[in-house]
Amino acid sequence: MNIDPFFDFFFGRPNQPREPQYREGSGSGVIISTDGYIVTNNHVIDNASTVEVTLNDKRKFDAKVIGTDPSTDIALLKIEADSLPIISFGNSDNLHIGEWVLAVGNPFNLTSTITAGIISAKARNINMIENTDGLESPIESFIQTDAAVNSGNSGGALVDANGKLIGIITAIASGNGYYTGYSFAIPSNLAQKVAADLKQHGYVQRAYLGVNV
Repeated sequence: MNIDPFFDFFFGRPNQPREPQYREGSGSGVIISTDGYIVTNNHVIDNASTVEVTLNDKRKFDAKVIGTDPSTDIALLKIEADSLPIISFGNSDNLHIGEWVLAVGNPFNLTSTITAGIISAKARNINMIENTDGLESPIESFIQTDAAVNSGNSGGALVDANGKLIGIITAIASGNGYYTGYSFAIPSNLAQKVAADLKQHGYVQRAYLGVNV
C-alpha cells in the first residue's frame, strides 16, 4: 500500500493503532499523620494510574490510595515516610461568618502559595458532587470563602487564624475556570470523620433510615 508522505505526516496512517495518550494533573494535599497519611480531594486522584506526592522539601514519594469517598469528594493517601510535619484539625462547627482564614495549596504548580480571605457563608450546597452510582447521596455543606483559589488548590488546606485545619479546599464558582471571588471547602469535621473511616475500614460507614416519603 502506497502512502503519500505528506498525508502520513498530517493525518497519520489509516487503520494503524494509535499510541495511548497519557495526561498529568496536579493538586494539593494535607498531611494528617507523622507516618504519611494525606487527605486530598477524590477528584484530584480519580482515575489516576499512579499518584506521586512531592513534599515542600522536594522529596518525592509514590502514594498508595487507601480509600476514596466520592460522596464527599475526599480521598486518603499513604506515603512511606516518618516524622512528617502535620497540621492539627480545628472544629469547623465553631466557625463564624466574617472570620479570617488562609488558603494553602499549589495553584498552577506554584508550591506552597498562601492567600487570605474571610468566611463568606457556611453550609453551602452548590450541586457540585454528582450522584453517578445511584447508591450514595452526595453530601455538600461547604464553607464559602473569598480567599483566592485556582487550579491546583484542590485538596489543600483552609486554616483559621490559629493555624488549625478547618477545611479542605474543593471548588471555585467560576464561569471561566479561574478564580472570580468565591471558593468552597469541605468542613474539617466532615473530612476528619471520612478520613478516619477510610483509614480504618477502607470505606465510609453511614447510617440510613429505611423510610421512603
